[in-house]
Amino acid sequence: MKLDILAFGAHPDDIELGCGGTIAKEIANGKKVGLVDLTRGELGTRGTAQTRDQEASDAAKILGVQARENLGFADGFFVNDKEHQLEVIKMIRKYQPEIVLCNAIDDRHIDHGKGSKLVSDACFLSGLIKIETELDGKSQDKWRPKYVYHYIQWKNIEPDFAVDITGYIDSKIASVFAYKTQFYDPKSTEPQTPITSKNFTDSIKYRASDLGRLIGVDYAEGFTVERYVAVDSLFDLK
Repeated sequence: MKLDILAFGAHPDDIELGCGGTIAKEIANGKKVGLVDLTRGELGTRGTAQTRDQEASDAAKILGVQARENLGFADGFFVNDKEHQLEVIKMIRKYQPEIVLCNAIDDRHIDHGKGSKLVSDACFLSGLIKIETELDGKSQDKWRPKYVYHYIQWKNIEPDFAVDITGYIDSKIASVFAYKTQFYDPKSTEPQTPITSKNFTDSIKYRASDLGRLIGVDYAEGFTVERYVAVDSLFDLK
């Protein structure tokens, strides 16, 4: 199955928090989108790998993605080496996306930066014909995505560009709240974490609103790039 966009996240819920609105918008515009989680988030203070699996499935249905997979890497301990790169390459070659979205280059959680670099490196390596991979017993063709963009997470990193997600903020928030074990719940007796506060929950909307304000729309999501953004005309810029 060829996809237009393949989004990677170190943990289930990274994608929804970072670019859920953009994904919902692109799907509404007819694009085919898939998601790949690197880990099952098993080290998370709240919930379990099993509950995260179900929550990820629920979130995928809300967004309407074509596919969602989990590579089962070790939460907190995966590394950017050949073994892990090859598994990511298999996903890239399987879905042959034009665009890859992945974790923030620098962020509070150590897995975010690691996941970002791992996926970015795998996107390059996936285009090398002498790297051979197989999936389900079949040899895969080389494939290099045209673009790699990094969504913004915990840190307020200045974006290189922003996507107008006005009209899709509710879909984004609904996909995030599919992770019922992870976020604000005044009735919960489980330990508190940086993402379980009401302030964090509220920040999903007010951060999108503030970035939207800066580009003249209601809501937006920001991305950073590893190379210059190119346009055909000055009139492509808004």
